[in-house]
Amino acid sequence: MEGPREVKTLQLRRSVLALAVTSAAALAFAILPASLAGAAGPAGGACQLVGVANLNPGLGSTSQPFTYNFTGTLSGCQSNIASAPTTGTVSAGVTLPETVTLTNTSTGATQQGTVSYKEPVPTGSGTCGNSTTAGQSLSTWADNTKTVVSYTTTGALSAVSLSGNVAASMTLSLVASSVPTGFSAPATFTINTTRYTTADTASGALTFTPTTQAQDCVTTPVSSANINGAIGIGSTG
Repeated sequence: MEGPREVKTLQLRRSVLALAVTSAAALAFAILPASLAGAAGPAGGACQLVGVANLNPGLGSTSQPFTYNFTGTLSGCQSNIASAPTTGTVSAGVTLPETVTLTNTSTGATQQGTVSYKEPVPTGSGTCGNSTTAGQSLSTWADNTKTVVSYTTTGALSAVSLSGNVAASMTLSLVASSVPTGFSAPATFTINTTRYTTADTASGALTFTPTTQAQDCVTTPVSSANINGAIGIGSTG
């Protein structure tokens, strides 16, 4: 078991690395749009990402599997696509309201109604010191276009590197408890990508920091973390 000295050392290392990676993320945000704008292939862009991830179980000093969900905002987006949105939201593993056709189980009559569907839940394995994850994210832009990304991440202390590919669609699962009594709803709901294409890739330089100081990875696992940095989507070929 680590003593107070080891705990303080770990906290100091994480704080210093977080500062360094934040600077790296800012640099990546500055460089990504320029490189994409100069590409001969399909267009792309980059955004600043600010969000929060909730992990279950929380990350500690012993490696273990976990799941998580994530919500965040995309801002200050720069793109070489004319009139491209400059803001948006992003999520993974959360529940969304969707309007679908409900069927009366007694009469067979149909009507429109809003029920809940859950995005695929990202999974991972590791500790606060090292981790890997995989999942799908959904970006909804200011003009209501959508981008689904299948991604993986690799984390080392506060630094998180993301890479992935734009996916054609995301399939969400029905939350049965959201369906009104006496009705049925489709078991799945599909959201299609309408901005960018499956030829495009995604990359990101991010930081991972606990939302509270009490989550020190040693005495208290990290179950909620701030995620910040730069995300780019596009193609250079």
